[in-house]
Amino acid sequence: MVFKLSLIMRLLAIFFVVLLTACHSLPSEKTTGDADTNSVLTKPDPHSMANFEDVAIHHINLELKADFDDQELKGHVVIHYKKLKPDVKYMVLDTRDLKIRRVSTTDSNQSLSWRMGEPQAPLGSALRIKLPDNGEAIKIDYHTKPQATGLQWLNPAQTATGEHPFLFSQSQAIHARSWIPLQDTPAVRFTYQAKIEVPEGLRAVMSAENSPELNPEGIYNFNMPQAIPSYLMAIAVGDLAYKKISEHVAIFAEQPFLEPAAYEFAKTEDMIDATKELYGEYQWGDYDLLVLPPSFPFGGMENPRLSFITPTVIAGDRSLDSLIAHELAHSWSGNLVTNARWCDLWLNEGFTSYIEARITEKVHGQERMIMEAALNLQGLQKEMADLPEAEQRLSTCEVELDSEDVFSGVAYDKGRFFLEWMEKQVGRAEFDAFLNQYFDDFAFQSVTSKQFLTYLQQNLISKYPDKLPLNTVKEWIYGPGLPDVLYVPVTDRFESINDDIAAWQNGQLKLSDMDTKNWTTHEWLHFLRALPEPLDQKTMRALDQTFDFTHSQNNEIAHDWLLLSIQNRYQVAYDRLIQYLNDIGRMKLIVPLYEAMMETDDLTELAKRIYEKARPGYHPLAQQAVDPVVKYADDES
Repeated sequence: MVFKLSLIMRLLAIFFVVLLTACHSLPSEKTTGDADTNSVLTKPDPHSMANFEDVAIHHINLELKADFDDQELKGHVVIHYKKLKPDVKYMVLDTRDLKIRRVSTTDSNQSLSWRMGEPQAPLGSALRIKLPDNGEAIKIDYHTKPQATGLQWLNPAQTATGEHPFLFSQSQAIHARSWIPLQDTPAVRFTYQAKIEVPEGLRAVMSAENSPELNPEGIYNFNMPQAIPSYLMAIAVGDLAYKKISEHVAIFAEQPFLEPAAYEFAKTEDMIDATKELYGEYQWGDYDLLVLPPSFPFGGMENPRLSFITPTVIAGDRSLDSLIAHELAHSWSGNLVTNARWCDLWLNEGFTSYIEARITEKVHGQERMIMEAALNLQGLQKEMADLPEAEQRLSTCEVELDSEDVFSGVAYDKGRFFLEWMEKQVGRAEFDAFLNQYFDDFAFQSVTSKQFLTYLQQNLISKYPDKLPLNTVKEWIYGPGLPDVLYVPVTDRFESINDDIAAWQNGQLKLSDMDTKNWTTHEWLHFLRALPEPLDQKTMRALDQTFDFTHSQNNEIAHDWLLLSIQNRYQVAYDRLIQYLNDIGRMKLIVPLYEAMMETDDLTELAKRIYEKARPGYHPLAQQAVDPVVKYADDES
């Protein structure tokens, strides 16, 4: 008994020596996490390990060098913070695949003890730092790794000019942590300044104040005076030209895209004016557009002051510039007033989709707005048919979802139709007044569905309890599917197309006699989606010979035609399909094509061969989306 007790005492002594060493020295990156770090998973944001309720970042200074040879950003970040609880001793930051070299104070340059937790997929590793006693800012020397999910490094062959490499970020939803150690949650907002060094001849841009001047030495300085959440941190480096097209708007793009983009997006200033008229002042200074290489995985990203835009919307007729309206609308809904958690994404995207529709109506007319609404409803209903009920809710905070899984048409389009229902119930003037007040009251803040519902009850439902029954409002937010009160968008243009298709099927009208000369992209998309199923080879050939769908350079129309070609085994379009999937990385356009091929036994091998070649040119997020579809990981293992 005495022997056992002495042994226990010796073991405890060793344990405390090890513990003290871990807490008061600089351990290696491989040190394990601890209970305090892991406990942050129970915090209000399930997708962040940061202790932002105890201590919050309010400003950061970045100094990074873009190393294209190593495919790494190298440098440091200085974090300025505020203690929200006076007795807090540690700051916990989100990281993923970062190499931390040193943590120190800024003024005294004293090393700080830190610990990197074990990786927890998909959150990454919690970085736990002992706070300085005197409240000094914290400097973290680090570099990213080539596999950073928030960065894509392109070689020259993957760019429009083929001469220089390209780098761009995509931080939403939780990918900022893969290139900056920070509190990667939309609940925390901060300002920032940055100094970025790039190879000579290239230009760096960020979601901040951007200079029109090209620096021959490759040194660029940035200032972001408005507080933003981490997912709006953005950087791009490339052979970028610049063109100012209006008072607030400039285009940054590779030279081949510059003039086409300047034409395509010429209505952007009109959109800014229209939105200011509706919802108050634009509070972000300039509104510039960066046209990215085709591998960009999304249509756009609303990085403040510099929206990232896919070139796939450059159609030559401005028919797809509603994407610009959407990203601009985020300057009020999302960037100005933000969802505090990703499970409440609809507070960003539903509001933004509603405002997008209002901008489109004001700039392009009501008919186009209704056509887009009808197409969006078609897509939403099709998507909902495959979603579990829990994922059909606007607020999904009661279920465990990956941060990427909340990005469905539910948050965007169901959210938009909910706001549209409220507008029609109380009247546009009253609803606009409510939204203006909402944006003013919550400017530069992050909110939850619960907070919004309380605000809605106090400021609108209380005035119109009969028109906005609380039970119906809650059904929209917390119930699956679409409520029966939904206002279904109907347009005479689509009805006319339906009549033409019926007449053609009955032999009363030839395809060549259809009056399609003035059809918009939206009418062509409705036409393709309204065709009967299945279609035989003779019919597919007739459609192609009449309208030349296989060679369409409108990427939205080409997508729908290629989908029909897969479903109906129209081999004439397969060469175009292969080219399309190798040229474009936008997930909305490529994932459904791979899914359709994998659902067709005789096309699965073609899908895998195409993907094997195309995959290196896709963004990591697109790879994550397509890998399971074509069973790429299984094949590799």
